[in-house]
Amino acid sequence: MVPDMTASSLALAGLAVPAQAALLGSQVGQLLVALVAVALVIVVGKFVLKLAWRLVTIGIVVVAAFYLLSTVGLI
Repeated sequence: MVPDMTASSLALAGLAVPAQAALLGSQVGQLLVALVAVALVIVVGKFVLKLAWRLVTIGIVVVAAFYLLSTVGLI
């Protein structure tokens, strides 16, 4: 027989709600949450932009190589 996980998840949610209410209840708490969210966006954006620059650089090299080879008449 599989135990019901609803009771334990409700107990965890019951513990998390007062902590969130206390954190978001004050302006300083809201500012802290906003700053953490902005920091997460910046960290994720940093990695995405790093990947994007690599892809653009690879694209430039590949297109330049095809252009040069087609100009010389090899392709």
